[in-house]
Amino acid sequence: MAEGETTRAAVPGQPPRLTHEELQRAQAQTLAAPRRRYGIAARVLFILLDTLYGKPRTLGKFKVLELVARVPYQAWEQVAFIAITHVHADPDMARRVHSGVGEFRAQQDNEMYHLLIIEELIARSGQPQPRIKFFWLPQVIAFVYYQLSWLLFVVRPSWSHRLNADFEDHAEYEYMIMVAENSAWDSIPFESTFAADFGDFASLADVFRQIGHDERVHKLESEAQMSEPRFR
Repeated sequence: MAEGETTRAAVPGQPPRLTHEELQRAQAQTLAAPRRRYGIAARVLFILLDTLYGKPRTLGKFKVLELVARVPYQAWEQVAFIAITHVHADPDMARRVHSGVGEFRAQQDNEMYHLLIIEELIARSGQPQPRIKFFWLPQVIAFVYYQLSWLLFVVRPSWSHRLNADFEDHAEYEYMIMVAENSAWDSIPFESTFAADFGDFASLADVFRQIGHDERVHKLESEAQMSEPRFR
C-alpha cells in the first residue's frame, strides 16, 4: 500500500477501502509505475484472453478476468487443507497453515465481489453474453489455470505465487487504464446491491479504482510469499 493511504481493513487478505483522494493517488501511482516482468505462463494467458475477447477493455472481458482471478486462492486453500492433516504434530506449522487458509478465503471473497459487481453492471447494460464465450470458455480456462496453480504450489509455492503476482499486476494496470479511458465514469454514481458488502463509493470510477487497488494488494501479498513462504 502506498504512503498516505488509509487502512480500514484488519482482516488479512481483505484490502482496505480507500477514500476518493486515495483512490486517485493509487491510480496515478499504478499508471506511473513499471509493470512486472511477466513469466511465460502469464504471457500466454494474457495473449489467449486478448485473442478470445479482444484487446479493448470491456466489462465482458473483465468478467472473464475475475472468473479466473479466484482460481489460485481456491487451489492454495485446497492444498493448505491437505497440508494441515500432515502437520498436526507441529502446532506452529499447523497454525501458520490454518492462518493461510483464512487469508486465501478472504482473497477469494474479495475477487468474488469484483465479479458480482461486474456481472451486475453487465446485466443492467443489456450487453449480450453468449454462453459459449462467457461461460464455457472461461470455465475451461479457469480449470487449466487451477491445475497449473495447484501443481506449482505443490512443487514450489513461490512459483505459484509468482504466477499470481503476474496476473494481479496485469489486472491492476488494466483496471486503472480502463478508468482513465472512461472519464465519464467519474460522474456516474455507484449503485449496487453489493455496496454494503464491498463498500460505498461516490462514483463508478472510484469502485473500479478500488478494484484495481485490491489487485495491487493481492499482488503485494503474493510477492511477500515469494520471499517468505508460509508453508515451510
